[in-house]
Amino acid sequence: MDQMKPPPRNRSIYLLPNLFTTAGLFAGFYAIIAAANGDFVNAAIAVFVAAVMDGLDGRVARLTGTSSEFGVQYDSLADLVSFGMAPALVMYHWSLSWLKFDDPVMGRVGWAVAFLYAACAALRLARFNTQVSVVDKRWFIGLASPAAAGLMMSFVWAFADGNLGWDGNQLRYLALGVTLVAALLMVSRIRFWSFKGSGEKGPRADRVPFLALALVPIAIAIMVIDLPRVLFAVGILYALSGPCCWVWQRTRKTTAEPGA
Repeated sequence: MDQMKPPPRNRSIYLLPNLFTTAGLFAGFYAIIAAANGDFVNAAIAVFVAAVMDGLDGRVARLTGTSSEFGVQYDSLADLVSFGMAPALVMYHWSLSWLKFDDPVMGRVGWAVAFLYAACAALRLARFNTQVSVVDKRWFIGLASPAAAGLMMSFVWAFADGNLGWDGNQLRYLALGVTLVAALLMVSRIRFWSFKGSGEKGPRADRVPFLALALVPIAIAIMVIDLPRVLFAVGILYALSGPCCWVWQRTRKTTAEPGA
């Protein structure tokens, strides 16, 4: 009996989705250039633009039937620049570089932690690519690189615009902690809600709860009030959601064991 051959992979290269990917790559590259020139607000905004482009390219590819293996690999490489290298360098130029004035060793710690973030982003993307077909799409295993970049850049944006009265020099040790936490969360095994899919098979697989959709206009209205600080608060809450759920599940499991 002849074995069924798997369908050949689509090796075509489509223009439309890859234009969005290229736009995201450009935004990440611009963020690096802006940070090197001391324009940290626009650098942070550029990373958020890259996140929007990253969210659009995959959806455009699926809606237009133009998904391809090339697009998947190109998207990962662009994400490494936009959500790995760019946030690490923006954070370094804005705050971590000031550590060298405290002590030469701390200066090396600053750029080492920035590199650690970039390396963890690369590891996170590689793990996602190898597990995308076997994990529950409702959850991310480890903090997704766009979310980690959002946490980093919302922190920079919230203080770099000068409205709160602190700058990168004054916040250098807090910036070191934020960078380290974001890096370690990316490579952790902690689950984070992905905001997509219901866990079901078939046509209902991509549906999300109606409540999540109803909260969108409320979230937009709140963000209009003070966008940088609201984004930073959202980034903190989302980053904490995974560890808090993990602790709660572990506590519930430990409590249930004695009575088992």
